[in-house]
Amino acid sequence: MTVHKTIAIGGDHAGFEYKDELVKFLAEAGYTVKDFGTSTGDSVDYPDFAHPVAAAVETGEFDLGILVCGSANGVAITANKHQGVRAAICWQEELAVLARQHNNANIVCIPARFIDITLAKSIVGRFMSTDFEGGRHANRVNKISC
Repeated sequence: MTVHKTIAIGGDHAGFEYKDELVKFLAEAGYTVKDFGTSTGDSVDYPDFAHPVAAAVETGEFDLGILVCGSANGVAITANKHQGVRAAICWQEELAVLARQHNNANIVCIPARFIDITLAKSIVGRFMSTDFEGGRHANRVNKISC
């Protein structure tokens, strides 16, 4: 199992409470976490937070990323504009595992309005602890970039 120790995290106003809880959860588990914001429930534009997280993962500055918004769609769409980023919306633990195993996803996107914080922590934990299987999946992942 690969140990991913540096995590970039961000989210919009709909996700900031979960984001803050996930930062604490990851810090307690021994991860180094950089919080790219937001830090309030005031309305903000999700790309302002998704792009910095995606760029930090894209450059390799951070091993993995987490983005949190209401549906997770906006942050996932934004993050996936970055070459080398594979952002996956996960609302179940099994999706997080498959996103890592089969798609080598490097950013998990959490839909805060549709799951509770306990499940969000479980999803993130599984995402962080699952490795990419490679093999036949590597051929497919290698065809993603334009």
